[in-house]
Amino acid sequence: MSIHVKLFAMLLFSLIPIAHAEELGVVGPTYDIAEPDLLEVIQSRLNWMEKSGDLAKKQGEYRDHVIGAVEKPKPVSGLKATAVKRTFYYDPTMILDHDIRGEDGAILFVRGLKVNPLDHVSLRDKLIFFDGRDRRQVSFAKQTMRKLKGAAKPIMVAGEPLNLMRDWKRRVFYDQGGALVRRLGIRQVPAVVTQDGKRLRVDEVLP
Repeated sequence: MSIHVKLFAMLLFSLIPIAHAEELGVVGPTYDIAEPDLLEVIQSRLNWMEKSGDLAKKQGEYRDHVIGAVEKPKPVSGLKATAVKRTFYYDPTMILDHDIRGEDGAILFVRGLKVNPLDHVSLRDKLIFFDGRDRRQVSFAKQTMRKLKGAAKPIMVAGEPLNLMRDWKRRVFYDQGGALVRRLGIRQVPAVVTQDGKRLRVDEVLP
């Protein structure tokens, strides 16, 4: 992996919140696992469900649930349509928690060093965050991409991305869980993110 690819990956990861895992301790009594008996119970249950038709029903419900989650993901909470235009900046500088090495294994950036990925790579495409349920925002995103001749990445925060991809015949991204908008501090959409020197400029605009 080239150093530019690594730095670009760092830029992307700097926009996504870090999930923390905790040791929750014991919440109840523990028992030895009787694996053979448990497997027999499971197999018996599956056989019964298959004969009764419940297994096919459950599989169908699971399939429909998965398809529904892909077709219409959960909207990002805490956002509203832009009422007052706002411009602010995001500094992607981070402190490395591990050494970054080149292809030959040599250390390029040491642990503890402050690094701004924009010193080495550029955010070439503008990022357009918008609510796919709002026709004005969808129209704004489409017109903006046309003006930029494709040099933009459309990122939905609500709506049905697959339907829009079929309509636009191009890839549409979705900010699953709102990781990007929270990291960038976006509170209103549509919002456009561009590089401004060594920072990212965020414009919450009126559609």
